[in-house]
Amino acid sequence: MIIESAISLFAKKSFDTVSMRDIARAAGISPASIYRYFNDKDDLFVEAFSYKAEEIIENLEKIIDENTGLPLEDIAVNFVNYLFEHESFFQMMTHFITSGTIKESSLARFNEIERSLLDLFDKSFKKMGATQNVRLLSHAFFASLNGIMITFVRYPGRSKEEVKKHINRLATLLADVFKRGI
Repeated sequence: MIIESAISLFAKKSFDTVSMRDIARAAGISPASIYRYFNDKDDLFVEAFSYKAEEIIENLEKIIDENTGLPLEDIAVNFVNYLFEHESFFQMMTHFITSGTIKESSLARFNEIERSLLDLFDKSFKKMGATQNVRLLSHAFFASLNGIMITFVRYPGRSKEEVKKHINRLATLLADVFKRGI
């Protein structure tokens, strides 16, 4: 309950404006109860981020491990579809990336989670034959996919299905561009 309430609030407001009291109220518990499980808002944010990131990492690992070919398009589409279908996680991540700061110990855990995701992109690029600047490729790929989402997830005048289809086409195109570059 606490984590789901936190995800919901972090999706609606920037990290800095969400309080532990807000989260407790949304979860229907006392603020003191949260502190039984989490030291502070930073730890709760990272746990909420981890909770959702594990799902996407698991999905991408499966795609990479089950494909002997070049599944970069599958990875790109799976990534943007996950963000599209889990909009509160996407919004939470976007709010944090654009305005959040957390304490050093929580940042270490956050970076560990993000490195796990980037490691999967690295693995895919290496399977495709990349030998130089692999981590930079992964950073650029991750940032580009998120940029597609930020730019088009609220595309005006389009249905959700049309937006999703467009985002998938762009993700596939992006993957093709990266493959050709390698």
